[in-house]
Amino acid sequence: MNIHEYQAKELFDRFQVPSPIGKVAGTPEEAAAAAKEFAGAKLVIKAQVHAGGRGKGHFKNGFQGGVHLIDSPEQAAEFAGKMLNETLVTIQTGDAGRLVRKVMIAEAVDITHEYYLAILMDRDTCAPVIVASTEGGMSIEDVAHDSPEKIFRQVVHPLLGLQGYEIRKISAELGLSGDIAKQFGKLLKNLYKLFIDCDCSMLEINPLVTTPDGRVLALDAKFGFDDNALYRHPDIVAMRDKEEEDPREVAASEYDLNYIGLDGNIACLVNGAGLAMATMDIIKHFGGDPANFLDVGGGASKEQVTAAFKIILSDPNVKGILINIFGGIMDCNVIAEGVVAAAKETGLPIPLVVRLEGNNVEAGKATLAASGIDIVAADDMADGAAKIVKAVG
Repeated sequence: MNIHEYQAKELFDRFQVPSPIGKVAGTPEEAAAAAKEFAGAKLVIKAQVHAGGRGKGHFKNGFQGGVHLIDSPEQAAEFAGKMLNETLVTIQTGDAGRLVRKVMIAEAVDITHEYYLAILMDRDTCAPVIVASTEGGMSIEDVAHDSPEKIFRQVVHPLLGLQGYEIRKISAELGLSGDIAKQFGKLLKNLYKLFIDCDCSMLEINPLVTTPDGRVLALDAKFGFDDNALYRHPDIVAMRDKEEEDPREVAASEYDLNYIGLDGNIACLVNGAGLAMATMDIIKHFGGDPANFLDVGGGASKEQVTAAFKIILSDPNVKGILINIFGGIMDCNVIAEGVVAAAKETGLPIPLVVRLEGNNVEAGKATLAASGIDIVAADDMADGAAKIVKAVG
């Protein structure tokens, strides 16, 4: 789950991570009113979408940039009018872009230097890792490509937590000293506490800045949270903006299904993440393109399978479906009943190939055979992938 920048500032305030003050607006009038509250201050207006690269992005209406300096309430209203309810295209959104529904009016600060700072979960060490660079304010991918030596990492022991010597080491790598280093140390300590206490999977500040008046501020923020831990954080769940998410993925989450939409035309319905990955790979091997990752889990119900089938068919790009089930905990007949129910309800307008193996497989095959639905049976994964690729053409 991701949140907007203005919501990230709420978490910063709670954990005493210093950042410029700001206020969210949903209309040009609200933007002007927010700007009036910051009378006398230099201001910035920022489009609020779940994507990076906003400053270098462009709107489909021709307006350039999702981040602008402004100097009056009138200009806040003018720029908000050009951003709100318009589609912003950035390097991270792709050509489709994201519809801007809110903007944030915030204090603009003079900057002495920009840094990059992030805390992530590292798959290699199974521990949190702090990533930092003196090259902030630009894409970290560009820094990694052009000058990787300017990026450094500090793995944090998951039980001991962030230690004082690690904070000092990071400060030294960034070239910080004196009071600036002390401020940075306090900020990093609070930031790490936020990361752990809120079960984050990613916390990125780009840029982290120092100012001429001697402050250290988190100027921009991007959060990701561990979906499996959200039950512990109803306050964070309340921040979820479903309009920023793929509607298919939203529907899947309501049935506890793991779904990720892709660009291909062969849909997959599989039980188990590893088997789902292998299924997508073998579709590619036979010359096809998977349209999704969809893991119904080890113990899905008939209702979940039916919902999964409907979500697949809601994608107009899908031209065929491959169901690949290995029944361990999963009962193959439960899958078969869900497939039959969904196929009858939707009319099944596209080819369907089903491979079932494992727990109660004979009953599952009998249910499919007795359904009267045009279903192509497959003997194994390779056979199923070859048949669905051929059927789609």
